[in-house]
Amino acid sequence: MAASPELQDQIRQLPHRPGVYKYFGDEETIIYVGKAIDLRKRVSSYFTKQDHNKKTQQLVKNIRRIEFTIVDSESDAFLLENNLIKQHQPKYNILLKDGKTYPYLLLTNERFPRLIPTRTKRPGDGHYYGPYANVTGMNLLLELIRALYPLRTCTYNLSQANIEAGKFKVCLEYHIGNCKGPCEGHQDEETYNQYIQQIRQILNGDLRLPKQYFRDRMAQAAQEQQYELAHQFKVKLDKLDEFQSKSTIVNANLTNIDVFAIASNEKAAFISYLKVMNGSIVLTQSVEVQKKLDEPDDEILAPLVMRMREEFESESKEILTNVALPPLPLPGVTVAQPQIGDKRKLLELSLKNVLYLRKEKESMNDRSKDLNEVRIMETIKKDLRLTELPKHIECFDNSNFQGDNPVAAMVCFRNARPSKKEYRHYHIKTVIGPNDFDSMYEVVSRRYRRLTDEGASLPQLVIVDGGKGQLSMAVKAIKDLGLWGQMAVIGIAKRLEEIYVPNDPLPLYIDKKSEGLRLFQRMRDEVHRFGITFHRNRRDAGTLKTELTDVKGLGPVTADKLLTKFKSVKKIKELSEAELVTEVGKAKARILIDYFAQTDAAV
Repeated sequence: MAASPELQDQIRQLPHRPGVYKYFGDEETIIYVGKAIDLRKRVSSYFTKQDHNKKTQQLVKNIRRIEFTIVDSESDAFLLENNLIKQHQPKYNILLKDGKTYPYLLLTNERFPRLIPTRTKRPGDGHYYGPYANVTGMNLLLELIRALYPLRTCTYNLSQANIEAGKFKVCLEYHIGNCKGPCEGHQDEETYNQYIQQIRQILNGDLRLPKQYFRDRMAQAAQEQQYELAHQFKVKLDKLDEFQSKSTIVNANLTNIDVFAIASNEKAAFISYLKVMNGSIVLTQSVEVQKKLDEPDDEILAPLVMRMREEFESESKEILTNVALPPLPLPGVTVAQPQIGDKRKLLELSLKNVLYLRKEKESMNDRSKDLNEVRIMETIKKDLRLTELPKHIECFDNSNFQGDNPVAAMVCFRNARPSKKEYRHYHIKTVIGPNDFDSMYEVVSRRYRRLTDEGASLPQLVIVDGGKGQLSMAVKAIKDLGLWGQMAVIGIAKRLEEIYVPNDPLPLYIDKKSEGLRLFQRMRDEVHRFGITFHRNRRDAGTLKTELTDVKGLGPVTADKLLTKFKSVKKIKELSEAELVTEVGKAKARILIDYFAQTDAAV
């Protein structure tokens, strides 16, 4: 699509340098932001390439003005593009929608710290772990820690002076064994802090220190013949082993890695993000983004890597992906596509998740369509009081021009969807002149005689485009074939969307908002389009001939114009000379008058 002169001037001013370009639409709104190694080449390609998809063509049509910013490198362009997209949220850029605030686990900086879930971060309150995309997973981790360590949950200020002054009393948590009562001095701070050190290790994904702690305590208790205490330590060790078995994917030497995988279809892209620490997955998140311009996977994933790392506060120095990414503005961070080994296993796991997500989404859409179609068919069955679900519906329409070469068309819908391979055209063979009733009888007879001869299934519902006359002829054709009672037949009139059924003089009025009526209208429009296209093609091929096409000096366009307006040659003959001059001009009007005079004299 060629650029307007104004846009061509702006493109000529673009430098051959890396940078970011902004497209403005109506009302000075930014509709697209992009980056380029060579600004002029990249922007020019939008207006010179011939193979753009429809979405990109629509974008180009809406461009009114171009702005650009020069940067030093491709990485700088990437970073600026990402910031501008988040700031302006252009219509044609892929956007990762902001969701709810993800929760954290806060380990407070109090004396005898607490571990609490929160969605707000306040500097100085303590150390935050997370955010956690999966709230259920966070709660399971919190339950594990509370089952292993007797942490306090109260909000008392447990200063040494307050404890010695006896300001606090132990609560129910102490009596049921969930807390050791530091508020009354029943637990010393050193032991409590040992728990906190191990909890930090668990929250960082490293279970080695807490497992060794419980293993040593179990052995010591057994040596001292404190078998009940040893069993308690064994139960806690088993809990850690169970938790690790569910989260460990590869060897524990792989730590601080971000894994991204992407898979897409025509409409959307699906991204899976795994954060790995010490061989354990400590964070998982999957997202879906709607495509705007049929972007390739690398262009979709690159900004989302930046966005998701920022959102989940990742400081990983290694990123694994299944597609090659452009240079990212992440100093000290390596990006790789592993082909073998444990890192490849991680990537395959992430890819497996994203492929499952895509399949589920596509299946959900298919199920939604299926449910919608079943609902439409059930509505039709109820509205027309049919005995079975109309899974197979056929609709007929006639088309002719001045009675010459009449044709007919039939469209077939199965499960409320067009079955275009079963559409049929018909040349009317037994009817002379414009007789819609007899034409309907002929095509319905031919259609169902053929289906019967071939042993094919019959439709549950037949629709004819027309009123009582066309309906009665379709019914007669079906009865003459001995098929009456094997399929329902209705007629649909155009004027008031009246539905006619056999043996009922009064039409049936279906709710205008009915999905069944909308399907009938769609089928009627489809069969009309299908028939008119066939008829027009025949006319364009020169197969349609009228008396006027024999008039020397009068072309087919003029003949078509007159017949379209006045419907017949007889009415054209009745026009005065002045009226003919108005329609076709003085010269052609004289040709017509002379022709009509000659034909009348010959008669």
